[in-house]
Amino acid sequence: MNSANETVLKETVLRVLSGIAPEVDSTSIDPAKDLRDQIDIDSVDFLNFVIGLHKELGIEIPDADVAKLTTLNGCVSYLTARSGGSRGEA
Repeated sequence: MNSANETVLKETVLRVLSGIAPEVDSTSIDPAKDLRDQIDIDSVDFLNFVIGLHKELGIEIPDADVAKLTTLNGCVSYLTARSGGSRGEA
């Protein structure tokens, strides 16, 4: 596992999130809880968040995978796998 890549991805996720909800203190986000519940964003804001991740990282996020991005941990895990940062090579 590439922890440096995960750190960069986490910072990127929080940066994109702060663009959607600038009033949110990113240090108070519980990485295991649903982001929409924690920062009180609606489905349109969440869609803008997903689009922002795509634009920022250039990673395609199919509609079927959006549910994997509901938590900070989920975002980082999903994006790490999609960016090739964690391939599970032996």
